[in-house]
Amino acid sequence: MAMQQGHDITEKRTLSWALYDWGNSAYATTVMAGFFPVFFKEYWSAGASASQSTFYLGVANSLASLIIVVLAPLLGAIADQWSSRKRFLLTFAFLGITMTALLPLVAKGEWQWAVLCYVLATIGFSGSISFYDSLIVFVTTPSRLDVVSALGYALGYLGGGLLFALNVWMVLDPSRFGLADAAAAVRLSFFSVAAWWFIFTLPLALWVHEPHGRGGSALLAVRNGLRQLRNTFHEIRELRTVFMFLLAYWCYIDGVDTIVRMAVDYGMSLGFDSNSLIVALLITQFIGFPAAIAFGYLGKRIGARRGIYLAIAAYSLIVVWASQMASQVEFYGLAIAIGLVQGGIQSLSRSFYARLIPHDKSAEFFGFYNMLGKFAAVLGPVMVGWVGALSGNPRIGILTLLLLFFAGAVLLSRVGDGEDGVAGVGNNGE
Repeated sequence: MAMQQGHDITEKRTLSWALYDWGNSAYATTVMAGFFPVFFKEYWSAGASASQSTFYLGVANSLASLIIVVLAPLLGAIADQWSSRKRFLLTFAFLGITMTALLPLVAKGEWQWAVLCYVLATIGFSGSISFYDSLIVFVTTPSRLDVVSALGYALGYLGGGLLFALNVWMVLDPSRFGLADAAAAVRLSFFSVAAWWFIFTLPLALWVHEPHGRGGSALLAVRNGLRQLRNTFHEIRELRTVFMFLLAYWCYIDGVDTIVRMAVDYGMSLGFDSNSLIVALLITQFIGFPAAIAFGYLGKRIGARRGIYLAIAAYSLIVVWASQMASQVEFYGLAIAIGLVQGGIQSLSRSFYARLIPHDKSAEFFGFYNMLGKFAAVLGPVMVGWVGALSGNPRIGILTLLLLFFAGAVLLSRVGDGEDGVAGVGNNGE
């Protein structure tokens, strides 16, 4: 009976943890990948050229990422010292939720205010993810890391996709919802994201717990956190397995994040209809749900590393295809292809890394993990936008992502078998 009760508690914590992905993914779909790029180009940046609005959007994404690069490792070290991973997660989530709720108040042509709200909301979203990732080691067992990590991403695709579907319906048929026009529907969609995100943060807030830390004052936590950050930075450099994986992840996840953030803008630059592009994103979400689950079991069967290789190869083919596509039908095909591998490469990367790190430093190690991912995203969107603007051809800009996927695959091949790393919860992910 006691064993069954303990199992039930673990399952409750696992599901509560995964539901946060269900909630915050609405921001990634409806706002970041979906309506914000379109609304920014056609409404908030009215009068600006397509290349100018693309540049503004790239800078906004890069600025948000740069701030997380600076904050994530330090706050992670403090969170480990103070056992405040969940507290930091909720703080960043509240920032993201509040700024998202303010987006509908930004008037037409006020792109500066739109950028400010978007940057702060993205900081809240990205910052919370770092601490969300670090909590995975407290909600499941080592043998289930691949499956549980995949569950989080799968629920994220489903939850974000369901709200996104409703939002798309609102925009395509605003009168059915008593709305004046599509612009009013987009504003309401932004508010619905904030509400959705808040509601599905509550289970994690109530039922996910972490071990008690050392306590002490905030000043002491900062001081100890800075010391631990310095020590862990040197430790990571000495742990070749962890260090090489982080370098590999830094490269290939940049390509993934850039495709997510710039896909709609890229399609619009080729002259495709914005509504069709939004529908394509919706297709990606619902395909991503079963695909992420499948990748979790695939990683358990063939190893996380081989699963990541498979996804990198698929993304490379996707980039080549994207540079050559000439019709909206092809964009739908790309959406299906991306949906098949996006959740897989994300979930297997997280579970692979979780096996390499010590539990008691999970927030800080995941701070470095997310720092490198976001630092790559500082360069990715700007690189695509800059090369596209310089050449006058967005197709050339998108091809630059091949360099990142190739570098990631090469570096991943150099990741050791874990004998020189810190096996936090198990083996090296194979």
